[in-house]
Amino acid sequence: MHPHLESFWWACADAVGRYSGPCDIVRALAPQMRKLLQVAPEFLQPRHRQGCPDQYTRNPIFAGEDDALSLYALVWAPGQRTPIHDHGTWGVVGVLEGVLEEQSFVRVDEGAATHPDEGIELTPGGYVLLPPGAVVTFLPDPDHIHETGVPANCGPTLSLHLYGRFLNAFHVYDKAAGTRRLVQQEHTELGDDETRRVA
Repeated sequence: MHPHLESFWWACADAVGRYSGPCDIVRALAPQMRKLLQVAPEFLQPRHRQGCPDQYTRNPIFAGEDDALSLYALVWAPGQRTPIHDHGTWGVVGVLEGVLEEQSFVRVDEGAATHPDEGIELTPGGYVLLPPGAVVTFLPDPDHIHETGVPANCGPTLSLHLYGRFLNAFHVYDKAAGTRRLVQQEHTELGDDETRRVA
């Protein structure tokens, strides 16, 4: 593993071991993500920059052996965006190149505890444009529900996404139907390189 990535990994492991609450974890790791963005050109490889003309691409950089942490490079072409979704964990996101757009949503129905997957009412929350160097965090309780992407009139974007678990599934929301469903998320595979899985 590249020394910059190894240093970031140990900072993540230290924060997770030191703090019990997600808020304290992301507060500790936001400055670390900012530092990582500054040295990212030194460790990013061509496989981390692979994109797709049809949809945004998630390229894993590392994942913990216990699936407690994972870091991805996301590649976005103009106009590409996620569906409305949540993560079920905390996260720290940094923008390396381009501009990332985020529209958050707030669940306003009263059935979240008793009927979590139906009868959902979402109202738009904050909207942000994140330029290169920007770092944003989110927490799982309540679920951070948002839609992320790149405006059609902007250039390609590359962002780094750190999650508190191996993010291979999350809830996708159908705003019109008032439902959500758990979906498996596709991404390029970690492969056989042992440096991509860290203890």
